[in-house]
Amino acid sequence: MSDVVYDVVVVGAGVEGSASAYYLAKRGKKTLLLEQFPLPHSRGSSHGQSRITRKAYPQDFYTEMMHEATDIWRQLEKEAGWEVFSQTGFIAIGKHKGDYLENNVSSLQRNNARFEYLTPQDFRRRYPMLRYPDDYSCVADPEGGILRADKALLAYQAMFQKYGGRLIDGAKVTNIRRGNIVTLDTPNASYRGRSVIICPGPWASHILRPLGVKLPLKIVRISVCYWRERQPGGHGPSALQPFSARGFTWGIYGIPCFEYPGQVKVCLHYGPEIDAEFRDQADDKWAIDLMKEYVREHFPALEPSPSIVETCIYTNTPDEHPVLDYVPGSRNIVMGVGFSGHGFKLSPVVGKVLGQLACGETPSYGLNPFRIDRFPQQASL
Repeated sequence: MSDVVYDVVVVGAGVEGSASAYYLAKRGKKTLLLEQFPLPHSRGSSHGQSRITRKAYPQDFYTEMMHEATDIWRQLEKEAGWEVFSQTGFIAIGKHKGDYLENNVSSLQRNNARFEYLTPQDFRRRYPMLRYPDDYSCVADPEGGILRADKALLAYQAMFQKYGGRLIDGAKVTNIRRGNIVTLDTPNASYRGRSVIICPGPWASHILRPLGVKLPLKIVRISVCYWRERQPGGHGPSALQPFSARGFTWGIYGIPCFEYPGQVKVCLHYGPEIDAEFRDQADDKWAIDLMKEYVREHFPALEPSPSIVETCIYTNTPDEHPVLDYVPGSRNIVMGVGFSGHGFKLSPVVGKVLGQLACGETPSYGLNPFRIDRFPQQASL
């Protein structure tokens, strides 16, 4: 065992763990970041070329967080020296005057964020490549856009190390021993920290259950589908913004031609339930078939079968809000889990509040929506 005692040890070098480690190292905290797999890897939830970012949220607390998150994304890309955030705008699609769009508008208004609420006629005129019912429209968020996910993750990790942090990959945490100094065992070494932040993604239950934490998490595999344009050039970021659509059994999200030339990402915001250790055994044919029908109906200018299918994993909570809290029974072990497929954009602020909790400070944002004790079987200290 090393004699070194870190101020904070962060478990998991996905986007939330890397953001937490970056925040702490930038503050001058002696920080260790442990990742179970050799980096880079595509086994969790943070890989890939793009993610949506937006201030348009039905919940006020997310819109409030995204003001600062957007500023930190800009700062991070300046520090790293490469583009992380492409501000293309974002649109939320749903029934005109329906709850989804109205809640987005209310949240944006209360948080003094810019937006435009299109009429159904203007929606059809502006987005002729889409075919939605006549009573559908959208809320346009000009401050949203596309995050370059792989480059964002690399920026966090590179800047973390520039600020003096230590990153060790291929170091799976097999045991966490509580105490005033927490000890973390891996197959090759043990590490110690005054505080620990656990951001294990879809492996949350594997690492938290030995600590007595049994969260109602559901791990699902998402089929990330790309659909080729019938005629090239009509679905670029200047014509179609990243979007989220509601009013159906499950949500749909998409990104215009950005990653692969002439191909639009359109995905179901759900998938088959899996164990993270056996992710490739799931049958996702039903999800792809559902998306074929959706694209055929609403994206007539795209080929109705996906040209590329990749995968990603969500760790869902019942209310789709993460848990950002102390592990019950410990005031020096913090967890960030259950981001439910929409946490990437929030990571700058998530990293900040988890870091504040690990340092014993009052977080910058109210965390009531994210407390562990909202689930009956747990109590937060």
